Amino acid sequence: MSVNPGMRAFVQRFDRLVSNVCRVVRGKDEVVRQAVGCVLAEGHLLIEDVPGVGKTSLARSIAASVALTWNRIQFTPDLLPSDVTGISVFDQATSTFSFRPGPVFANIVLGDEINRASPKTQSALLEVMQERTVTTDATVYRVPRPFVVVATQNPIDLEGTYALPEAQLDRFLMRIEIGYPSPQQEALVLRAEKDEPVVASLAPVMTGDELLDLVEVVKCNVEVSGSLEDYIVAICGETRNRPDVRLGVSPRGGIALLRAARVVAAAEGRSYASPDDVKAMAGPTLAHRIIMRPEAELRGVSAYDIVEKALAAVPVPRRLKP
Repeated sequence: MSVNPGMRAFVQRFDRLVSNVCRVVRGKDEVVRQAVGCVLAEGHLLIEDVPGVGKTSLARSIAASVALTWNRIQFTPDLLPSDVTGISVFDQATSTFSFRPGPVFANIVLGDEINRASPKTQSALLEVMQERTVTTDATVYRVPRPFVVVATQNPIDLEGTYALPEAQLDRFLMRIEIGYPSPQQEALVLRAEKDEPVVASLAPVMTGDELLDLVEVVKCNVEVSGSLEDYIVAICGETRNRPDVRLGVSPRGGIALLRAARVVAAAEGRSYASPDDVKAMAGPTLAHRIIMRPEAELRGVSAYDIVEKALAAVPVPRRLKP
């Protein structure tokens, strides 16, 4: 791979961050790269998979690898919105109310089993995930930057859970699955069990300012041509026209795909995004935004199938015009 000299420092710091997380999440390098890329795109990440494959470990490892503030919220049915955003407390000495910030006021917020909270509590995250602000008692409070929600959920355990509403799913830039490890990878996990817990021993390999520098590199140094923008628009539009789809990808989904493609290009040392970058990130950024028709789901057609069909139907631009 030919690395642009101006992007070499980005690649080195990106790989260092990925390698640190891979000390815990073994054998899932591509998944880790996607998760780290989501953070560098300043997007929220939803990790959805069966129990025991390392969802929480991945989320905690990302938080521990950067010298930023982070809080963990264990979502339960009795969790209240104020337990997430904060509450106004009356001070008898001054006869005034003061705001006590909740755990959402951190750079990285780990939402464990997010679908176990009630819809009322889930909706408390809608404003802060989109606008990076919390409004209480007619006062607006801004959360620190960067601000990323890394949430986990179990897709097969339905008892005591509440499906995330479409509006909240659309606020996650990316949804990824970890999957079971191969036998060789699982053997490495077993061998590491005799050592001390790796997540607790992880040291930060990057400061908050360094992370923001990487975010700015992606925003300012990776070009996206007009034809590639048209390509992304066409892919999103194609998902809306499929007969098996009740609701296709929103414009926010196209923005998410664009931002994710930029990070992929930067991680490979390029100062321009390509159609291959778009294809690589289409599934993780678009599939969770598609609502299927019930009859299509009964036939076993998934949202990922719709994304693949959209990619196959839209011609790839041969020349990246300005």
